[in-house]
Amino acid sequence: MDVPAQAESYFEVRPAGLGPRLEGLHALTKPGVRGFPEVDAAQALLAQTMRKDRVRGEVLDLTAMGGLLASLPGVTLRAVEGSAAALTVLKAAGLATVAAVPGDDLRDRWPERTRTVALVLAGDRGNAYALAQVAWAHACTPPGGTLYLAGDRDKGFDRYVRAAGNAFGTGETIARDGGMRVAKLVRRPGPTPAYPDPEGYEAFGVKVVGLPGVFSAARPDKATTLLLGTLEGLDLTGKRVLDLGTGTGLIGAWAAQRGAQAMLVDGDLQSVRSAQATLAANDLPGEVLHSDVDAALGERTFDVILTNPPFHVGRGVVLDVAREFIAAARRRLKPGGTLYLVANEPLPYETPLRALGEVRELRREGGFKVLAATRAG
Repeated sequence: MDVPAQAESYFEVRPAGLGPRLEGLHALTKPGVRGFPEVDAAQALLAQTMRKDRVRGEVLDLTAMGGLLASLPGVTLRAVEGSAAALTVLKAAGLATVAAVPGDDLRDRWPERTRTVALVLAGDRGNAYALAQVAWAHACTPPGGTLYLAGDRDKGFDRYVRAAGNAFGTGETIARDGGMRVAKLVRRPGPTPAYPDPEGYEAFGVKVVGLPGVFSAARPDKATTLLLGTLEGLDLTGKRVLDLGTGTGLIGAWAAQRGAQAMLVDGDLQSVRSAQATLAANDLPGEVLHSDVDAALGERTFDVILTNPPFHVGRGVVLDVAREFIAAARRRLKPGGTLYLVANEPLPYETPLRALGEVRELRREGGFKVLAATRAG
């Protein structure tokens, strides 16, 4: 398979940039990992705080990212992640790693719970997801055990610490750096808070199951609505269709409903679970894969690729992943196959798309544009 140099640079694992306060520590990273090319700011403060507290022994990190906490003196890390990009990095670091999302039972992998648990709240993924993270951390921490909870003040950290305090019974914020915060909580015996229920809606004839934290879990986003509305007359009968960055699975389910052989892919494990639930709710065929862009697709190729690519990783606007989506289309489209992409108007995707084929603008409306490029035969 023809893999251009851009793909090699995207998939290359490299050392993360660390500030002077993290001297003596190390982590790996790659595009798609939160904080890239550095480490996530909340995780950086978390590592500083745990080093100051002289934490030792086994630590369960529920948001391991690039494995920074594994470099703390005397720490043996149990690394948990839902990001396919981060899992690639953690495995490259040789860490004991599990792919999991809030609510997963980790006892099959580690029957004995650790006395210390660490978690970075993803407040940017919404209230329901952060509360699910808090409940998960509670379930993973034994009575008398300690949770180090990090996050962003501007993304609801104080609210989530109060929720954690109600469950754990004691705790307080012990470190601050700019907008970043770290709280330390000791768990008392008691029940784990309930996990938030999935959300759902119906759009384009598809019943969507939106799990907490998945993009557009509660309602169809404007860009996807524009894409599917624009492609209303597209004949997909018998076509091999890839929904790249599937999220809730709406696009892939829509394609399957129109007779496509649908493959749905996402780098976020929670999104993969959501897409699987959406297909099941509609009794539709289709395969859903957890994959860092197209890394898990083997030799598969497609007649059509549909995508509403992400342009955020954590707090920042990062186009590395979206550009790699376009590079993946070059690798995965059959000759004569077409990529249909929707994006915010200002995002400069036309230039990389020209490497695939002539770029056609199918529609521009409401701050979004629908683009198409067909791979030359």
